[in-house]
Amino acid sequence: MTDATFKKSYRYNAHGHGLSAQFERPVQHLIEVQAAASLPTIGGHGNSRVNKFKFEEFVSFEAAYTHVSGSQNKADSSYTTLVTSTVEGLNILDVITADRIVARLSSEHPAENHEPEIILLGSKLENLRIAGCPVEADLNHELFLRLNTFASIRNELEKNAEFSKMSEDPYQTGQAQKPTGAREVVLCSLVKDMKTSCPGVKRHGHVFVVPQFGKIFVGEVMAKHGTRTLTMLRLELGSPVMSNASVAEVYVNGNTWP
Repeated sequence: MTDATFKKSYRYNAHGHGLSAQFERPVQHLIEVQAAASLPTIGGHGNSRVNKFKFEEFVSFEAAYTHVSGSQNKADSSYTTLVTSTVEGLNILDVITADRIVARLSSEHPAENHEPEIILLGSKLENLRIAGCPVEADLNHELFLRLNTFASIRNELEKNAEFSKMSEDPYQTGQAQKPTGAREVVLCSLVKDMKTSCPGVKRHGHVFVVPQFGKIFVGEVMAKHGTRTLTMLRLELGSPVMSNASVAEVYVNGNTWP
């Protein structure tokens, strides 16, 4: 090879899935990742869909589908990435039901390699219920449209006491974890407020605790520099069924090189 010069390129990175779960009790069973899609580093687009899924009487959904895409915007040379995962007709142990759950991340990365802007707009919960009782979830899209970079998140932590408190104690345990040095990872939630009238169900931050069922984590966001992970539902089930599960989860990241 006579020419050892290489032009700058962008390495796309995005993936998502509709549902995954692992049951420990009363049966041991691993549910393979449903409706998963991953974006190639060169960009492009991809889709995955699963219809009419059911595992015994534990978990079922009518449809789950994931879409990933990545391409360069010729107008300004920025690199754009999108990943969306949707689950329709969800039923988990006849306790958690929902008509539709959508997780969506959209990223725009400037050509000059500044930090990408990542937004969660389009993510939603439709007719989420716990034990038949409706869940009212107010998603804070306005805040996360503004916090579209990790630099803006760090700035919010310094200036917004309420946001800082939520990130230091996202489950409202009363035992806030004080960060040491520059915070590299922030755990927070897309949920601004949520409530349900279901008897016995208690809320701790973005978590519902259901007696003899387990914990339901709603709209969980993991933020790092240039990276976001959004999990619309994460479950830690206890007695009498023990399981860990995620519903509608997406991840986005990408970098130019060299």
